[in-house]
Amino acid sequence: FKTCPGRVITKLLCSGEKEVDLAVQSAKAAFKTWSQMSGMERCRVLLEAARIVREQREEIATLETINNGKSIFEARVDIDISWQCLEYYAGLAGSLAGEHIQLPGGSFGYTRREPLGVCAGIGAWNYPFQIACWKSAPALACGNAMVFKPSPFTPISAVRLAEIFTEAGVPKGLFNVVQGGVATGQFLCQHPDVAKISFTGSVPTGVKIMEMAAKGIKPVTLELGGKSPLIIFSDCALENAVNGALMANFLTQGEVCCNGTRVFVERKILDTFTKEVVKRTQKIKIGDPLLEDTRMGALINRPHLDRVQRFIKQAKEEGAQVLCGGDLYVPDDPKLKNGFYMQPCVLGNCTDDMTCVKEEIFGPVMSILPFDTEEEVVERANNTKFGLAGGVFTRDIQKAHRVVAALKAGMCFINNYNVSPVELPFGGYKASGFGKENGRAAIEYYSQLKTVCVEMGDVESVF
Repeated sequence: FKTCPGRVITKLLCSGEKEVDLAVQSAKAAFKTWSQMSGMERCRVLLEAARIVREQREEIATLETINNGKSIFEARVDIDISWQCLEYYAGLAGSLAGEHIQLPGGSFGYTRREPLGVCAGIGAWNYPFQIACWKSAPALACGNAMVFKPSPFTPISAVRLAEIFTEAGVPKGLFNVVQGGVATGQFLCQHPDVAKISFTGSVPTGVKIMEMAAKGIKPVTLELGGKSPLIIFSDCALENAVNGALMANFLTQGEVCCNGTRVFVERKILDTFTKEVVKRTQKIKIGDPLLEDTRMGALINRPHLDRVQRFIKQAKEEGAQVLCGGDLYVPDDPKLKNGFYMQPCVLGNCTDDMTCVKEEIFGPVMSILPFDTEEEVVERANNTKFGLAGGVFTRDIQKAHRVVAALKAGMCFINNYNVSPVELPFGGYKASGFGKENGRAAIEYYSQLKTVCVEMGDVESVF
């Protein structure tokens, strides 16, 4: 695979059907031990894993930057979120329990919260280490095992997580990593001993995974794409709204599923807001992602960079105006001349029917659209097949709550954007998928309830 300079740094073999089966069988064997441990025992192991990640933060962040191309500044945040996720679910592991229900005549019932078995995790290339933690932490806390397949574009850091889990004391094979693309993912999803699939990626791939899971009656969690609205009202704190728009569009080179790429701006402040956003966008430092002052690294690979460029070209053909950026970028450092860089782009004169407004670009491209009334902007914001996220900037807190209640999106932000504390559930509506990651809600997707009914008297037969 390639880093930002376009240089191959390592090669890995794809896992075939045999290797996937070995990984699943290894995880299945480890599950027998892990699932019988108490929640407090699992808690201690996950806390140790969190400690190792926290102590090796700089090393893992550097690995992630080389793995993905994002700035070291962002990679450190990703690693912090990762160890916090492990800590959070370590804390929940010891609290997982069913309930006791009193029935007539001294009889009673109770429920048991039980693990599913071997879970398959399939990650994306934009947050490789963080996604691996988001999926494995709740799975392991509930007593499951996991076989994880990272994206073939970012295969390295998930292997480091597997090593960390082993160092922390999980049974050998409890968290296994398989490498490869579509074929490897199919072998994993179709394996009869895989009990559940959790996938982060594109809508078309999500549809295929649902089809495969349906044949085995397997539960799935799907975290798919988005084309999320960011609504800027004229009564906002302007500087804060501009900061929010930048955070909603340019993190990880714009390669973020929940980005607020449709920026609706109330017409009263359209010119002022646009001018400030353009000025700030033009100041974003692009270059070597390992340098401290770099804020935007390279896109993931050449085909993806070309795809983003085609979206910008089509936007211009459909009448959008490039207010800044959009061109390829060649850093001064000769080592980076073959990197997959581009200037962050702001598009004006956009309308709802343009391709750049309807389709997920997954690159550093912001589309600005004017609006006049609250009712109008809510209707337009919801006019999309996606429903992952949405944001509102306003000083009127009643209006803020009213608008987010009306948005058909699973993750909403008020006066901030792209903040994802592990304590809060994350997941979308409509074509953006279903199921939740993070928060207590994720426990529901990595465990199952067994009901036990106990009769304390004689059975009364109707026969």
